[in-house]
Amino acid sequence: MPLLSGDAIIRTELINVCNKLSMIVSSPSLDRIKAALTEKVFFGNEPSAELIAILLVYFVQGILGLARLAISFFLKDELGLSPAEVSALVGVAALPWMIKPLFGFISDGLPILGYRRRPYLILSGLLGVLSWAALATIVDSAWTAVTAIALGSLSVAFSDVIVDSLVVERARGESIAKSGSLQALCWGASAVGGILTAYFSGSLLEHFSTRTVFAITASFPLIVSVVAWLISESRVTETMNWSIVADQLGQLRQAVSQKSIWMPTAFLFLWQATPTAESAFFFFTTNELGFEPEFLGRVRLVTSLASLAGIWLFQRFLKTVPFRVIFGWSTVISAVLGMSTLLLVTHANRAIGIDDRWFSLGDNLVLTVMGQIAYMPILVLAARLCPPGVEATLFALLMSVVNLAGLLSYETGAFLMHWLGITENNFSNLALLVIITNLSTLLPLPFLGWLPRADEAPEHAADSTLHPVPVIEADSSASKHLGQPFLPDLMTEFVSKARRPEPVGED
Repeated sequence: MPLLSGDAIIRTELINVCNKLSMIVSSPSLDRIKAALTEKVFFGNEPSAELIAILLVYFVQGILGLARLAISFFLKDELGLSPAEVSALVGVAALPWMIKPLFGFISDGLPILGYRRRPYLILSGLLGVLSWAALATIVDSAWTAVTAIALGSLSVAFSDVIVDSLVVERARGESIAKSGSLQALCWGASAVGGILTAYFSGSLLEHFSTRTVFAITASFPLIVSVVAWLISESRVTETMNWSIVADQLGQLRQAVSQKSIWMPTAFLFLWQATPTAESAFFFFTTNELGFEPEFLGRVRLVTSLASLAGIWLFQRFLKTVPFRVIFGWSTVISAVLGMSTLLLVTHANRAIGIDDRWFSLGDNLVLTVMGQIAYMPILVLAARLCPPGVEATLFALLMSVVNLAGLLSYETGAFLMHWLGITENNFSNLALLVIITNLSTLLPLPFLGWLPRADEAPEHAADSTLHPVPVIEADSSASKHLGQPFLPDLMTEFVSKARRPEPVGED
């Protein structure tokens, strides 16, 4: 009998444990329960060890939101950064999400020990553990903080690319009846993780220090490294295959050179790139209004649930609305609703008898639903633009463009805060910043013609079910950094212009 390698032994033992558990629940009555769970909970997908592993990776992506508020308070209180500095550093920390296609190329072209997926998942999990552990122990300056956050960002972004590719491969084998069920299941796993941590991200800070929260968070990426051994993957013989990367680059070049692809992409970039005032609002609500972490966690929970309502409304009533119509109206409505924030900034809400907390909660609720509704067409449009053969890579590239626009949004927001003299204690010009950021969201409207008409579709439009919708957006409101769990949970500027949902925890 041939000897098994170390990784094969570990994977075999994990599968044996899963099989033994399966045998324990093999009675007829439990078989019926299992069948019902398969149909209702897993949307008809057989709950294999590998599927559980994939879902746990997505679950971890959602549950990492536990440290979002902790990072925000750590940067503000313990490192003493200003709103402009926080906004600038957050943009830098999001850089890994702007080069996601590169991770796909590395995984495809540079297998480790003959495997393209499993080793990279293991390394991503370990990198996540190290980054959060560093925040819990040795980080004591702005640049070490942004380095640790960026490494955590890299960990999640790389694992996201890997697990997305696994889902794409398996989704291609779905029957028409089950089309999209696997993606919905993965999104749900992340949503559960995000919602579970929405409230506790604030309540934990009432009892523990930020570094303790970071230490707790450091344990979750380890789950990714452990379950990676359950991924079924055939070993490849070649150690390096750049021909795959060259072929993908050629297909990408051909795709993005088409007017029907680059013009809508350019519109999405312009739409996301206008300045944001999120960090200024986080400082305003905590330093000026005195919102505690527990209340901010409560807001995150409410807005997370509100984003689910927004997704349901889009799927139920708006998914057939033409892109130009829904982008145009959602932008105008969001800009108008965003001006309601002036009531909070000027304290006019108190004059009409509405408490700051209730006003903030209600404002967030409405704007989160609107932001989620407005962002969903981005995912649909991006999927439609992807030609067969490079769906996953081009989808990642399109999302990277959107994230790059988010970086520009944070940096221009930081410039405006500095120019207007907004600091951790001076909010005299915050109302002007609200007006500028809200009005700026209207700037892309003259370019609505770059989007496809209702009767237009790319010649090789891919079925949107071929690629899973990025699943970190589950707990949400509408933030420039698109719901990524490693980034601070900065205050949304309530100028919810169809940004990728993200918990607003601090409003």
